[in-house]
Amino acid sequence: MGYENLRLEKGMYRQAGMNFTQVLESLDPSENYRGTALEGTDAFQRQLKRFGIRAKGAGSSKVEKFFSTMDSAVLFPEYIARTVRQGMEENDILPAITATTTVIDSKDYRSIYSVPTEEDLCSHWLSEGEKIPETEVKTKENLVSLTKRGRMLVASYEAIRYQKLDLFGVMLRQIGAHIQKQQLSDAVNVLIDGDGNDNESVEYVVGNTPIAGPSGTLGYEQLVDFWAQFDPFTMNTILCNNNMLTRMLKIPELQNPMTGLNFQGTGKLGTPLGAQMYRLNMVPEDIIIGLDNRYALEMVKAGDVMVEYDKLIDTQLERAAITFISGFGKICKGASAHLSV
Repeated sequence: MGYENLRLEKGMYRQAGMNFTQVLESLDPSENYRGTALEGTDAFQRQLKRFGIRAKGAGSSKVEKFFSTMDSAVLFPEYIARTVRQGMEENDILPAITATTTVIDSKDYRSIYSVPTEEDLCSHWLSEGEKIPETEVKTKENLVSLTKRGRMLVASYEAIRYQKLDLFGVMLRQIGAHIQKQQLSDAVNVLIDGDGNDNESVEYVVGNTPIAGPSGTLGYEQLVDFWAQFDPFTMNTILCNNNMLTRMLKIPELQNPMTGLNFQGTGKLGTPLGAQMYRLNMVPEDIIIGLDNRYALEMVKAGDVMVEYDKLIDTQLERAAITFISGFGKICKGASAHLSV
């Protein structure tokens, strides 16, 4: 089976409720290619093959290949969006610290929350005829704050037209990595300061009850005391900056030989408390954020990576914005807290 010679136009980027690839799929369904050499490709990848555009590898095409025809030029914004998205997903820890992701098609979003009472947190047998305890779910008073993050791609077509897409893709992935770091910073801020709905993180300070020890001390005892504050949740995730992580890794109890073997074999850091540790330099100095990643944080996305397709198609790059709109909301009270050392 050959490629579908679809008529490609800028209007495909403007269809409500569908991205460019979904529009292509509606015209050229991937299910039609089962059992063929093109099985496993999506409609966009098949259009690249149609025009002989190779995006990766030593034999990758030059940037100018996209502009050989008007139809192939329409594919360029989607190529940029996909490559930026790839950079966002490389080494992305957001899935590891968010309980759920909500995709919306508007600029406003009001989440829900539940504040359990002490009675809710205690399980007990129900006598015959006894009223079943209630868990109240409410709509948050304030909207989740959404932020547009992105970069302006500035380049002369003449300067890059002969560059290989493999190299150009590295630049685009770097843009994606930068956007992802900005999102992580937003997530950290919400974990500490809340999402504007009076749900700031509970702060525990070393030297003040219930965290034992002199102020400024960081040892196994302080970590255990911090861990104990999460009942009925579980502190299964720790976020801290490089200096704080270094201090924790020097705690004798965290130098267990099995911990070292796990790190050497998988690159993942663990603790005797069962929490996964992540190094994020956007976490303030002398602060350790603990959370139960199953209940603490919601990520809200307004669509996908957006590019100024008109400029990319008509002016062949020059200057175009690449943006992503997202925000974060707190879900369950008590599922996150931070320790000040």
